[in-house]
Amino acid sequence: MANSMLINVTSLAMICLILGIPIANAVQTCDEIKTSLASCLGYLTGSEPSVPVMCCNGVQTVDDQAKSLPERKDACECIKSTLASIPGVDPNAVQDLPNKCSVKPSFPIGADADCSQISV
Repeated sequence: MANSMLINVTSLAMICLILGIPIANAVQTCDEIKTSLASCLGYLTGSEPSVPVMCCNGVQTVDDQAKSLPERKDACECIKSTLASIPGVDPNAVQDLPNKCSVKPSFPIGADADCSQISV
């Protein structure tokens, strides 16, 4: 009986692993990008003096997930439009954010970024 249970649990784990791979590699939506970067808002608007660790984790996650050229362009456009819609965002803080997080993004970040210039 225990051996049968072990086989069932192992089989279930393998099914979850196999089904989970495409979900983990799914393209991130603009809403997911916004959620990942939400903890940066305080720093970008000047209400927080330093960049929160969660913000840097979000910056890294967004960059890591934007693997293909279309994904990088989409992430760039999402961030650009989002920043443009938030009053009080300091453009210098936006430009400094990747450096403060020790992340070298594969696409430009900013309200005035030219997302069409992103190349392979």
